[in-house]
Amino acid sequence: MALTLFLCFCAPLATATADGEPAPGSADRISLWPAGLAPGDKALDQPLQLVERSADPALPDRYVTHVSEPYLVVYRPARPNGVGLLITPGGGYKRVVLDKEGSAMAPAFVEQGGVTLFVLRYRLPGEGRADREAALADAQRALRLIRSRAAQWQLDPHRIGVMGFSAGGHLAARLGTGFDKAVYPATDAIDKVSARPDFELLIYPVIDMAGPDTHGGSRDRLLGPHPDAQLLRQYSMQYQVRPDTPPTFLVHAQDDPAVPVGNALQFYRALLTAGVPAEMHLFPHGGHGFGVRGTHGLTTAAWPRLALDWIATQPGKASP
Repeated sequence: MALTLFLCFCAPLATATADGEPAPGSADRISLWPAGLAPGDKALDQPLQLVERSADPALPDRYVTHVSEPYLVVYRPARPNGVGLLITPGGGYKRVVLDKEGSAMAPAFVEQGGVTLFVLRYRLPGEGRADREAALADAQRALRLIRSRAAQWQLDPHRIGVMGFSAGGHLAARLGTGFDKAVYPATDAIDKVSARPDFELLIYPVIDMAGPDTHGGSRDRLLGPHPDAQLLRQYSMQYQVRPDTPPTFLVHAQDDPAVPVGNALQFYRALLTAGVPAEMHLFPHGGHGFGVRGTHGLTTAAWPRLALDWIATQPGKASP
């Protein structure tokens, strides 16, 4: 039985290209935009770059840069529970990590949890692109697309959430606080659908851009080398929380050397102040970027189960 389920949730590999990605046009690779490119955008000078960092074929660790035509990779369970989860992986706004904070989530969330995952390959700031809202535009469009096609994947359109890691956690928080921000021109009926996540999970997220807890690399790549105080505050997510920010689940390690735990603490306090339901789990050890692989022998190994239990309590309510 376990083997059957494994083959099912890894179905994208059946039509994979040489780099492990689903083939363009396959059912498990969904382009965000009808023309491939986002409205008003142009192709980057460099083609998409996909790099494998692992020497172990059983533990792939790919990342991608130079995304011109953003897309989703879908991981489908044998028995969907109606929950859809958009994943925005980390990478410091320099790269998008595909496996450690993407496909590696499938065993816990897809096979065991029955959740349908949608891992986003989003556009990055820089790389010859001046639009710092490109990643948010991709996240908004992705959430709208998933919700608009909920019936296709046997999803409840009111139980569509987002889960972001590290800088992808910053992007997920931007989506949760700016789901109705007009960052791209509407192109079709999909853009009339709400982009508000019904819930959000932020895993060791970048939150603060202005204070001592900031991750300098993420800040500099998103905002440039000399952002003014107004810009820093605008992109510090603890200042953007609003009463209709989705219920939030936070995970962080107290010994995180790259993105200090203060990021999660600040966001949690802001959620409580705004009256937004929130649950936070802080672990004494785990460092940064542990995902589900760097948890052996640590209490951080419990976070996927805690997350699934929390998701099960979320009834979901989409924005109008």
